[in-house]
Amino acid sequence: MIAVSTRHRTTPVRVGGVVVGGGAPVVVQSMTMTDTADAAATARQCVELWEAGSEMVRVTVNLPDAAAAVPEIKQRMLDAGCTAPLIGDFHYNGHLLLTQFPDCAAALDKYRINPGNVGHGRRRDEQFSTICQVAADHGKPVRIGVNGGSLNQELVMRKMQENTDGDLGLSSQDILNECMVLSAVESTELALACGLRRDQIIISCKVSRPADLIAVYRELATRTEQPLHLGLTEAGMGVKGLVWSSAA
Repeated sequence: MIAVSTRHRTTPVRVGGVVVGGGAPVVVQSMTMTDTADAAATARQCVELWEAGSEMVRVTVNLPDAAAAVPEIKQRMLDAGCTAPLIGDFHYNGHLLLTQFPDCAAALDKYRINPGNVGHGRRRDEQFSTICQVAADHGKPVRIGVNGGSLNQELVMRKMQENTDGDLGLSSQDILNECMVLSAVESTELALACGLRRDQIIISCKVSRPADLIAVYRELATRTEQPLHLGLTEAGMGVKGLVWSSAA
């Protein structure tokens, strides 16, 4: 008899007209390579990605000009008949851009937050909370996107010290993987405390090696019922990128 594994059930999250998790089919998301401030070029690439099969499209929102362009990008997509949800990727200044450009906050279908680069110490929690509050006010979901290259260094150093003091024998990679899972879980709890519902939160823990990615997501799946966004960070170009991404 062949054993049949049970698919891990997660909380469904609606992103625009697309459902992620909760038993829904796997959804493909792509990211543009344009200057987001160039609304025409970015919208054109969003439509091209959608036509190629990408069900959601992410753009970088890193500067005021980019945030100001988001409503036009969304409108151009709609005018072209493109129904793909538009996701904004924020780093460092997302709390400012989302509050200073409310039309941007309203036009986006989801916000991506990296808890490792929203600030340091108390300001990190404050600025993370601001983004979550904007999302709650606009009824938008968020992706809490932990990245191996930008982990909260305070958390990493604390876990490294615990490993040394307790003679736990963990490797540096083991500790980094543990920190990624902890960051995702703790950030999810903070987002819930800020007013977001469980059906508004997707989480991810991206690293650059397939074996580590699989290990992290297996552990993450035991710790949460939030839907998981999978993907390698810096997977590489050409054949390497295709093979590593496919393996993951």
